[in-house]
Amino acid sequence: MPIAVDIDVMLARRKMSVGELAERVGITPANLAVLKNGRAKAVRFTTLAALCEVLECQPGDLLRFEPEDAPSASAVRSA
Repeated sequence: MPIAVDIDVMLARRKMSVGELAERVGITPANLAVLKNGRAKAVRFTTLAALCEVLECQPGDLLRFEPEDAPSASAVRSA
């Protein structure tokens, strides 16, 4: 997926546990883990706003775009 999630980076910077963040944001630790590990298909803006408020950061500190690898020359030739 081209969207990378850096919640773990902010947790480390804030010296906060996943459980504490989940409690303060108002979501389950399981749902936070799904988001943190990049397995979420979507995130509500209200959840993103709560994460930013608790972690004192901007959405861009939590989410970034990583382009998927371009097909290799050998893959293009064989297609």
